[in-house]
Amino acid sequence: MKKIVVIHYGEIAIKGENRIYFERQLIKNIKRVLSKTEYIEIQRLRGRIIIFLTEAASEESLAIRLGNIFGIANFSFGVGVETDLQVMKETAWELIQPMAFESFSVNTRRAQKEFELNSMQLNREVGGYIQDRCKKRVDLTNPEATVHIELTERGAFLFTRKLPGLRGMPVGVSERAVSLLSSGIDSPVASHMMMKRGVHLVYAHFHSQPYTSKASQDNTEKLVELLTKLQYYSKVYFVPFIDIQKEIMTKAPAPFRVLLYRRYMIRLSERIAGIERCRALVTGENVAQVASQTLSNIRVVGEVTSLPILRPLAGFDKDEIVQRARTIGTYDISIAPYEDCCTLFIPDKPATKAHSDRLEAAEKLLEMDDLLDEAMQRAEMKIFRSGE
Repeated sequence: MKKIVVIHYGEIAIKGENRIYFERQLIKNIKRVLSKTEYIEIQRLRGRIIIFLTEAASEESLAIRLGNIFGIANFSFGVGVETDLQVMKETAWELIQPMAFESFSVNTRRAQKEFELNSMQLNREVGGYIQDRCKKRVDLTNPEATVHIELTERGAFLFTRKLPGLRGMPVGVSERAVSLLSSGIDSPVASHMMMKRGVHLVYAHFHSQPYTSKASQDNTEKLVELLTKLQYYSKVYFVPFIDIQKEIMTKAPAPFRVLLYRRYMIRLSERIAGIERCRALVTGENVAQVASQTLSNIRVVGEVTSLPILRPLAGFDKDEIVQRARTIGTYDISIAPYEDCCTLFIPDKPATKAHSDRLEAAEKLLEMDDLLDEAMQRAEMKIFRSGE
């Protein structure tokens, strides 16, 4: 009898001929969160991944870490035995006996079709064995306890409980993107959603020190530490933005300031994307939340880059974003006091329906080439690794 974890995935199962690529990335990510003392081997079987555990492995500790891996639909701690009917009966009874229940069922999935009994027959045999010993009723609709049996080419795997995973796609299967990360509520949620689609993120944070405190950068570091648990390794570029803001404030029309801030942030993020070989940018924008996020303004901000800008929160309202932030654990960090560089020198009446020609005319008043180069030269890059 071997201690095991049975891992099931969702979307990966429909990837056809490319499924093996997604499965291998998922296994790679699983190995990143396990220590060499916790598992003997990890096997990719038909429709599932099996982790063979050492005796020293802690289920409580593993459950926390496996629950933070994108691509896992659910996982179960159980045992692996030989595909012998009597052994499976006895093992099923051992697993369910300590549980408190008045009704139960047996649920078999048979990937190994050569076994002498089909799934329904095996359910009846094992269920009858359990019922003879506990005298409890069988309930196939809403049982209080269930023994799951999975027959595979590597033997039979039995377990009683399925723990939920994060679902989505394994981080790393969808290339790389730069996420414009403030220390507010929206952009960490947007980052989380893109990681769920398999995107590995590099972060860009713009600050206005010394005109603002270091609180924004400190909060951002805490956010990245949390998010790195989901992608294991992160880079963050902390980009000084105050000199660019001063140039805009002193020379550009006031209603366009925020949009010009955003356009130059996009341009700098595009440079970071070039350094890091990223294929897209990610922002926390959602339509109509603030003046800079009208459809017209979103368009004129995005037109300064050839990279696609992904806005996963575009159709969300604030309550939905806050709820997601609470769920993923970023909310308490995001609401800590800080000063956002975008709110520095903000005009009283910002433009809500800007046109490209007017912003381009405003930019001709600015001397930005050297300031952009200097911002990149002074940018501080920090690396975060999960567990450090």
